[in-house]
Amino acid sequence: MASEVVRPSDAELLKAQADIWRLSLSYLTPLSLRCAVELGIPTAIYRHGGAASAAELVTALSLPSTKLPFLRRLLRLLAASGVFTVDKQSSEEERYRISPVSYLLVDGIPHEDHMNHTALVLTCTSTRYIEAGIGLAEWFKRDVVTSPFEELHGATLFHESMGSLDADFHDMASEALDAHDNFGIEIAMREFRDLFEGIQSMTYCCGNFGDDKGARAIVKAFPHIKCTVLAPPKIIATKPADGAMINYVEGDMFSFIPPAQTVVLKVM
Repeated sequence: MASEVVRPSDAELLKAQADIWRLSLSYLTPLSLRCAVELGIPTAIYRHGGAASAAELVTALSLPSTKLPFLRRLLRLLAASGVFTVDKQSSEEERYRISPVSYLLVDGIPHEDHMNHTALVLTCTSTRYIEAGIGLAEWFKRDVVTSPFEELHGATLFHESMGSLDADFHDMASEALDAHDNFGIEIAMREFRDLFEGIQSMTYCCGNFGDDKGARAIVKAFPHIKCTVLAPPKIIATKPADGAMINYVEGDMFSFIPPAQTVVLKVM
């Protein structure tokens, strides 16, 4: 016999309604982030000395003055989400500062550790992604094995088929993948230098859509490491001139991984 459903308490029901509002409207946060990226707000704040008010941003971005109250709402939402920090003095308008999140969305920072993530934001909030999500219920009803994205668009993300369908989106998604895969390598080598110095051999698994930039950075910093890159044919065919320090092996890590003291699986 099915268990009886117990009526939630009044407090639970009020909280549940608030949760439904939160869950139903949470999509506005990533779309607000997309808006900020498209307007260039992080870069504008950075170029303004690291802090700017909404009014100063209206001027810097050449926005209509009528949009000022709406820009304030956008900035407050993003500040509450951690994209910006906010300074407020009693007699002055809030000034928004670059946070670690928005630092990764600034264009033109010359530091070697900086890797712009705007392509990642624009890819993940693109209509191609959103449309696939909206059609998720219909996808569940169909007896198909392809992903919702591939079923809708007839192309695979990061694959040549996507380039044939939409070259601009494919290039942007590839740029996003590059930022996703290769960010943090320099930080890891700095923070865990002792660990890398103790490694004698390493197999670096690229996966189907990754690249070997991380492996090349590691062997450049630690030339004593005997490195093998396990990669699909397209990466091996385009290996760089400095690839002599690396042994390239064609293959799939789900079938075989060349033995080594350490295996690198990035963001599994």
